[in-house]
Amino acid sequence: MYQFSLSLAAFIFVSFAFPLSAEDLVECRDEVACTVGDRSYHVMEPDGWDGVSSLPVLLHFHGWSRTGVHAQRSDRVGASTRRRGVLLVTPNGLGKSWSFWSAASQDVPFVDAVLGDVAQRYPVDTGQVYVSGYSYGSAMAWRYVCESGDDISALLAISGSIDQGETCDQAPNEVRHVHGLADTVMDFPMGPGGDVTYPVALWRRELGCAGTGTAKGDWQARSFLTLTRTDWQCERGAVTLDLHPGGHFIPHGWIGRQLDELLGLSPSYP
Repeated sequence: MYQFSLSLAAFIFVSFAFPLSAEDLVECRDEVACTVGDRSYHVMEPDGWDGVSSLPVLLHFHGWSRTGVHAQRSDRVGASTRRRGVLLVTPNGLGKSWSFWSAASQDVPFVDAVLGDVAQRYPVDTGQVYVSGYSYGSAMAWRYVCESGDDISALLAISGSIDQGETCDQAPNEVRHVHGLADTVMDFPMGPGGDVTYPVALWRRELGCAGTGTAKGDWQARSFLTLTRTDWQCERGAVTLDLHPGGHFIPHGWIGRQLDELLGLSPSYP
């Protein structure tokens, strides 16, 4: 079932911490974790995959006190990847959390190794590797692409970020962030003078985005939640910000909508 491929490891990672021998490539999938050194991650194949075709990848960081299995089971994460032909990769944080508060996170080389391991097990489409996360996991997704994101196609971040004043050595090709204006868990990062576009200030600066952005109007995946979109076409990529009036949660259909747009699919729910 698995295709041995070093293309992603060669393309994205010069080296990774835990190279595998052929005998180490034991089958692991869904709730059976794959091991990388003394740590682990989960992988879930999309519905109907033929076992040969190359796969887009969504690397998703779980929230605090969760594991990679929770994201697999989620209608808002796992179901969205399964129905869109995307391989879901969900690392497990140490102590069910992540090290994202400052640079040089121990979790960055671990995740580099995870993606290198995935590339030995699956035929990864190296041009369609996306990184997402929720809450603490969203902040970890920001940290990861800030330190190791040059070959990441897009960041899909939900309700969490790092300090907007940081400077990043690397950056993904595109950034998409969603945040609730009433979030009091990972507080909405309101900018000076009530600037509601401040949650993506770091990436607007890093990617060379000028101006206040272009209002793209409102959209809904479910009738009870309206999201308001602003985007920037930048010197080195693009930034999209979706805002909603709610609190700290993954909006229904948000990940699916982003994947549909990135993969060139017709928008659908779920």
